[in-house]
Amino acid sequence: MIGVRSKIWFAIRGSPLIGQGRRDLLVYIDRFGSISAASREMGISYRKAWSSIQAMEECLGKKLIVRRRGGRDGGTASLTDVAKELIAKYDRVAGGLSELIDHRFEEVVKEQGKIH
Repeated sequence: MIGVRSKIWFAIRGSPLIGQGRRDLLVYIDRFGSISAASREMGISYRKAWSSIQAMEECLGKKLIVRRRGGRDGGTASLTDVAKELIAKYDRVAGGLSELIDHRFEEVVKEQGKIH
């Protein structure tokens, strides 16, 4: 069966800010309170996760993560209000656009008949 897929990302002055992968990284950081735990959950290196965070912060010009160095048990990481707002906006756009694309695809397939 044929379906349709799309990728959505926000960009600032042509530089990518956030897409599904970076959105998921922020969500996992919020869930686990840790960049390393989030990167493990996603199957990416800590270095890649940290690089993505830095790229987003540089692009936006605002902090997205607050890190606290830890002692024996390690540090923590939490999202700023800016990061939480960014996730919420991304989710609203992505969800709405996916619904629109799915609806339009169904219309086109019904009009054209089966695609071989």
